[in-house]
Amino acid sequence: MGAGTKAKYDGLADWYDDRFVNGAEPHQPGLLELLGPGSGPCLDLGCGTGRNFETIRASGRSVVGVDYSTDQLRRARTRTDGPLSHADAAALPFADQSFDTVMVMWISTDVDDFGAVLHEATRLLRPGGVLVEYGVHPCFNGPHVVWDEDGSRLIHPNYREPGWQKESEWWAADGIRRRIGMNHLPLADYLNAFLNTGLTIERFEEPGETGVPHSLAVRARRP
Repeated sequence: MGAGTKAKYDGLADWYDDRFVNGAEPHQPGLLELLGPGSGPCLDLGCGTGRNFETIRASGRSVVGVDYSTDQLRRARTRTDGPLSHADAAALPFADQSFDTVMVMWISTDVDDFGAVLHEATRLLRPGGVLVEYGVHPCFNGPHVVWDEDGSRLIHPNYREPGWQKESEWWAADGIRRRIGMNHLPLADYLNAFLNTGLTIERFEEPGETGVPHSLAVRARRP
């Protein structure tokens, strides 16, 4: 996103917080285990309204939040006294090797170039530092997917069509995708974005207990 470009989530923070954060479980499935115990500042890249700040603190780390939406950061401030920054995820205002831990949360479908975001996250990691990415499962969550009430998914052939999708006839009328669209990454593109960073991949997870996974998570380490 270029400087001056309006953030897609601006104007949605209160609705988003009520819909996805208030009253939710303290920790997203498997996230605390992926992080593991640690210390020092943890960069929450794409922190939104602060959904994962409690998890960062529970792991022994302190919160540093970044988001492109000042509206989201307004709500995030109610959940931390730590530093929060308004910045483009592909051009972050931190020096090289500033963090032992970087979390990249739910933004693979919201940015123009996910690979560039991962390269920025890698730049910020100290040797031995950990990156945890957690977000949309490319196979089972996207403009090619119809969600059925029984938990099954119907996959359409447009799975292989990457890029921004502004609408899909299967998206819920009151959902987030109707409001901001979605940049779809097929699974191979998603995984290659990690391989291109040079990080050592330690673990993949499909968090949650549903029969068809909603999300895909990765733990990687800078050599």
